[in-house]
Amino acid sequence: MGTRSGSRHYRQEPAGAGRGRGLVRAAAAVLASGLVAAGTLIGATAATADESDQHQGGAVAVLDGLKTYGTAQLNTGEGNKPQELPAGLFEMTVDGGGTIQTYCIDFHTPTKDGAKYLETPWDQSSLGANEDAGKVRWILQHSYPQVNDFAALADKAGTGPLDEKTAAAGTQVAIWRFSDKADVTATDANAEKLADWLEANAQNVAEPKASVGLSPAAVSGKAGEKLGPITVHTDAGQVSVAPPADAAASGVQVTDKGGKPVTEAADGADLYFSVPEDATDGSASFSVQASTSVPVGRVFAGLTKSQTMILAGSSESTVSATASATWAEKGAVPAVTAQKNCAKGGVDITASNTGDEAFTFELAGTEHTIPAGETRTVTVPVGEDKAYDFTITGPSGFSKNFKGVLDCETAGTPAPGDDVTTQTGTEPTPAQSTPGTEGDLAATGGSSATPVIAGVAIALVVLGGGAVFMLRRKKPQTSGE
Repeated sequence: MGTRSGSRHYRQEPAGAGRGRGLVRAAAAVLASGLVAAGTLIGATAATADESDQHQGGAVAVLDGLKTYGTAQLNTGEGNKPQELPAGLFEMTVDGGGTIQTYCIDFHTPTKDGAKYLETPWDQSSLGANEDAGKVRWILQHSYPQVNDFAALADKAGTGPLDEKTAAAGTQVAIWRFSDKADVTATDANAEKLADWLEANAQNVAEPKASVGLSPAAVSGKAGEKLGPITVHTDAGQVSVAPPADAAASGVQVTDKGGKPVTEAADGADLYFSVPEDATDGSASFSVQASTSVPVGRVFAGLTKSQTMILAGSSESTVSATASATWAEKGAVPAVTAQKNCAKGGVDITASNTGDEAFTFELAGTEHTIPAGETRTVTVPVGEDKAYDFTITGPSGFSKNFKGVLDCETAGTPAPGDDVTTQTGTEPTPAQSTPGTEGDLAATGGSSATPVIAGVAIALVVLGGGAVFMLRRKKPQTSGE
């Protein structure tokens, strides 16, 4: 086990086994994101909402800031002065217990002080379309903090002496060359040599498995049936299974295929909601949880707009996933899930209907009907960096809300001559920004101009509108609204 400051223990994965830097993509960062609904401006404050519908399982963490770093220089083009920026490791506090360390993989996007992050699959982030995504993970596996014997790392990489700061800076620089296609150089000579060695030797390796997940995350059916299966996916040895909160009163249990109640499960296990035959129409949910080290290379995406991260080290941390079920005696019986679809530039809304009547709802101005016994997926277009907020309602009080930010691309760099909003200085200090505001955390992309930019963004949102769709089940069926 690798060791960081104090008594925190971070997981180390075993080590496996030309330069060619890409030019920085000359595209301006999208600044504005927001939500407009019912004529009222709503900030993208999804982090305060219940995350059960937003999260597909894994760790949920809050950004603590940039903790171990050196400096680097971003080369923005011939004739332009290089921009200095901090480069190194962030730390986050995991909900339920634990600490993780991350590097940035979208360094022109500002961090947000206290932002909440969700463990996310690669294909729902900027790594999904990046052919070098596996090389980023290789770098994480072969450098600090996974390798914290600095003498051995320096000897293998052919550098001079390394310490926490120079090793972190060199590692971050190497990552940026693949994640952001950036022409970036570590300020310290030994950190730069480390970055060069990591870049030259990086190989594409597979995406790591999720720490925990359940699929599908929603099912439906009739009372008296076992609703499922819901399959457990986990990197942990096993997970604990928490029954529905009102299980004693409702009689709803979580069982295996044979109907035996389940309190623990392993990867690949199929779970079911066992609903009593005399149960009134309703819904329930259960969760699975484990204490484990989150696999190195898992992406962490902000629930609100904040710099995308990739996991470099993890203490024993709490990870969880939730699944829900809806049942009814007759009529439409829907189950609805959502996930980002970066390949199509939107959010996939998947609705199934196990009832005996059609389920009809309106989505982005278009009516959709799910016949009895069928499942369909509709992709709602959402602009890059735009916040979205979808609510779908149905019979007997059925309601599902999905919100977040579509962040599928790196922000790129401003055009030559524009300011790169990074804090400068040979020893940058993390900014003491107010929690919940766009701060500069001595991290990439932030500046004291951010509040002004935010004000402009709000004005743009009011003029242009955000990505908001209220999805409501249509008459003649009773919607329970």
